Amino acid sequence: KSVLDTRPIFHKRDETIRGHVFCSFLALVLRKELDRRLERAGFEFEWADIKQDLKALQEMTVEENDKKLAIRTACLGVCGKVFRAVDVALPQTVRET
Repeated sequence: KSVLDTRPIFHKRDETIRGHVFCSFLALVLRKELDRRLERAGFEFEWADIKQDLKALQEMTVEENDKKLAIRTACLGVCGKVFRAVDVALPQTVRET
């Protein structure tokens, strides 16, 4: 298995080609850094599991009587371990904004 899944991408202008190459390279660098930090923390997760759990993590804002609350879903699966490995603190499940 490879980190790189390739498929043809068609661009007509040089700046869109450069933008696509830059974003692709940045994504690869970030993915490798995440892998490095997970390994250093002693974790080995499948990329599909990480994506699935991060996709399930959502937050919404509820406003009532001039009071705003941010409510996020529970951090399930490998999601919490990924955040800890990269030293990112999750906000409280319910918090006033």
